[in-house]
Amino acid sequence: MSGQTSHLDRVRDDTAYAEILANWDAAFYAKFTAALRPEVTGGRVLDVGCGVGQVVAQLAADGVDAWGVDVAEANIAKSRAHTDRCLWYDGKRLPFPDRHFAGVGALNVLEHVEAPEDFIADVVRVTAPGGKIVLSSPNFLRAIGWRDYHPRMRGLGNKWRNFRALAERRRKMRACPEAVRFERMTPIIKTPFTPDDDAIVCTNGLDMAFFLQRNGCVVETVSCTDRVVAPLVEAVLNATPLRYAMFNAFVVARKK
Repeated sequence: MSGQTSHLDRVRDDTAYAEILANWDAAFYAKFTAALRPEVTGGRVLDVGCGVGQVVAQLAADGVDAWGVDVAEANIAKSRAHTDRCLWYDGKRLPFPDRHFAGVGALNVLEHVEAPEDFIADVVRVTAPGGKIVLSSPNFLRAIGWRDYHPRMRGLGNKWRNFRALAERRRKMRACPEAVRFERMTPIIKTPFTPDDDAIVCTNGLDMAFFLQRNGCVVETVSCTDRVVAPLVEAVLNATPLRYAMFNAFVVARKK
């Protein structure tokens, strides 16, 4: 596998991106780590798109049978500073048998994959019945928020279009669910690269929940908060359907 790079290397340099991931603050992935943690002793979990292995290392240090996979060899090489439980994979099919894990998660991965519908189906495939699935991605259809770092989120015009797009997607899910697909986006190619320039999927909580349900899961929560916040703040922000139009998309589901 020597010389393999991610399928998005034309947008970013994977070695430089590995450095960005290595400098992630622990608070960035704390909520994801907690959600992925197995509920029973000995539960095996998988972090898909594990980056440089911080989540896997944290869970393994706590006694969890945690594993990770990533498409970028640069990430896997750098992960060895944290753990030997991260493996390279081709980004097409997870190299594990069906129903292998008690929990599977993907943090800020779905927006970068070329076939997001197939990706979710494969994540569900390797999850055991009753197992937990955690997907966390940016909400590119945010209509309410600030610090809008991506052009798709920025400006009143885009926010109004995003609000209308959410309403239309909800209507389509009811009227013609077999025709629903994630919207694709054109990656931003510029120097210097910044995170999510390489996003090619318009991820949002509505679509993520829909495809988990389509693949035989029960959605337990859809949150617009991907960080650990005060319980009262969490409750208020996620109390209404407006959570689909705000901030981020953090979805927890259970495989039937």
